[in-house]
Amino acid sequence: MSHTGGKEKDPFSAGLAMLSRRAYSVAELRRKLRAKFKDDPRIGPAIARLRELKFLDDERLAERAAASLARNRLFGPHRTRRELKASLVNYRYIEPALKQAYEETPAAQLLEQALEKKLRTLRLPVTRPRLYSLCHSLMRMGFNSDDIMKAVRARPELKPVAEEVEPADLEGQ
Repeated sequence: MSHTGGKEKDPFSAGLAMLSRRAYSVAELRRKLRAKFKDDPRIGPAIARLRELKFLDDERLAERAAASLARNRLFGPHRTRRELKASLVNYRYIEPALKQAYEETPAAQLLEQALEKKLRTLRLPVTRPRLYSLCHSLMRMGFNSDDIMKAVRARPELKPVAEEVEPADLEGQ
């Protein structure tokens, strides 16, 4: 088996080489191939052939990526949706993939795990600015501010400061 050193001569073999390194959405791979081969008329047929061979499948990519982001990175549904959109996954596959991923591992459970992980490094005593920082960190991870506040208020060590904060306060910060 010879290695071409990244100098694939046609879009199909270049696409195959790219897909051997990591998964791409159809639009993402098309963009990469256009950058490499400009307006080569073989790009369209190469994409079609890769889809036909099941090497390129947005639905499968969305399902796997959503499950992985939820399970391994503890991302909430909002962040996972943003990541899939950034990967140029076809929009019609995003919501079903999210639904499936968060049925397997509910967002509330992931939020609890993420909060537990964050609390291990939080310096005590918890002040209002530290609580805001914690909550914003969880919001960036893709969780809803109402759910975050419920989880935070359920923690005895955070409850005194959390009682002073409303979810709407977090949105405006």
